Amino acid sequence: MKLHEFQSKRIFAQYGIPIPDGDVATTPQEARAIAERLGGPVVVKSQVLVGGRGKAGGIKLAKDAAEAEARAADILALDIKGLPVRRVLIDQAADIRHEIYLGIVIDRVAERPVMIASAEGGVEIEEVARTNPNAIKKLHIDPFIGMRAYHTRWLAREIGLDEALMRSFDHIARGLYEAFVGCDASLAEINPLVVTGAGTLLAVDGKMVLDDNGLFRHPDLAEKRDVDEETPTERAAREADLSYVQLDGEIGCMVNGAGLAMATMDITKHFGGSPANFLDIGGGAKADRVATALRLILADPNVKAVLFNIFGGITRCDEVAKGILAALEEVQPNLPMVARLVGTNEAEGRQILDASPFDMITATTLAEAAQKAVAAARGELEA
Repeated sequence: MKLHEFQSKRIFAQYGIPIPDGDVATTPQEARAIAERLGGPVVVKSQVLVGGRGKAGGIKLAKDAAEAEARAADILALDIKGLPVRRVLIDQAADIRHEIYLGIVIDRVAERPVMIASAEGGVEIEEVARTNPNAIKKLHIDPFIGMRAYHTRWLAREIGLDEALMRSFDHIARGLYEAFVGCDASLAEINPLVVTGAGTLLAVDGKMVLDDNGLFRHPDLAEKRDVDEETPTERAAREADLSYVQLDGEIGCMVNGAGLAMATMDITKHFGGSPANFLDIGGGAKADRVATALRLILADPNVKAVLFNIFGGITRCDEVAKGILAALEEVQPNLPMVARLVGTNEAEGRQILDASPFDMITATTLAEAAQKAVAAARGELEA
C-alpha cells in the first residue's frame, strides 16, 4: 500500500525527521489560507501516487498566497497519468543548496533491510543507478543490531557529507529506519534530503510503501489507503480479501496459491497467451469465495477465456466447482472456460462441472490447460 507524500512526511516527523512546515488543501481557497499562515514563498505539490508529478505540471512554486491559490486551482484541475488530483500539499519553500537521496528497502537476497544513500538526490534513484552507479552507497542492516552511529557515519562519509552535518544525518537515518520497521514498510524514502542555506538537513519529499501483510497491525495506516489508485475490480478484491492484480491480457486466471498462480501466468505466456490478472483465491476457499473471484475476472471486458487451475490440497475441488457454477448462474458469461481440477475431491469436482448446463473445456495437466485456454481465447477451440 502506497502512502502520499504528506502522509509519509508526517510519519517521518513522528520519528524526529525534520520536514518543512506545511499542510494539505483540497480547494484553492484552503491553499491560500495555508500559504498566508506560512508566509513567504511556498511550493504547491499535487498528491497523487505516481512519479513524474513535476514534469506533468503537478509541482509549482508560488511567491505569495494569491499565487498559491492560482497554482492550486491549476493543479487540482489536472489528471496525472490517469489519476485525478484531489489534494495539494502547501509546503514552505526551502533554500536548497544540495540534494541527497536516502532510502530503505528490503534486500530479498540478503534477507534484511538495506539503506541506500547517494549524493545525487532529487532524481529517481533508478536513473542514478543507470548513469552513475558508483554514486550509490549501500548499507545492509542486521535487524538484531539495528542502526548504529558507526553505520550512519560510514554512510555519510561515503557520500561526502560535511562533518558538521554528521550528527543531524545520524538522527535522520536512524529515524528513517525506525519508521521503516515501526510501520512494517517495504520502502521508506527521502528524495531529496536537502542541505539548506542555513546549513541544516531537511526532508522536503517523502515516500513510503507499506507491506499489506502487516496492515492488520496498523489499522490507522490502513485507513490512509487512496482508493483512486485501485481499479474498481482491485478494490472489490481487497474488500473480499482476495489477492488480485489486474493486467492487460485476455486470459482470466483463477488459481489457488501464489506460486501456482505465477506458474500459471508464466506457462500461459509460454504458449503465446497473455494473462488478464493475477488471482490467488487462497487455501480452503469455499464456494462463495470462488464465486466472488470469478465475478471479478468476468468483470474485465478484455477477458476472452477463463482458465481455472486448482490444486486440491486444503482447497476442495468440489467446493471450487460449486463456486464456479454459482458465479456462472449469476453472470451467465458467453466465454470459453478451461478447468483443471487436481487433488482433493477432484472426481467430485469434475462430476459437478460435467453435470452443469455450462460448457466447460477440461484438462488434466497445466500445460494442456494453458494451451487450451490460449486456443480458446483465439477462437480456435470450443467446448
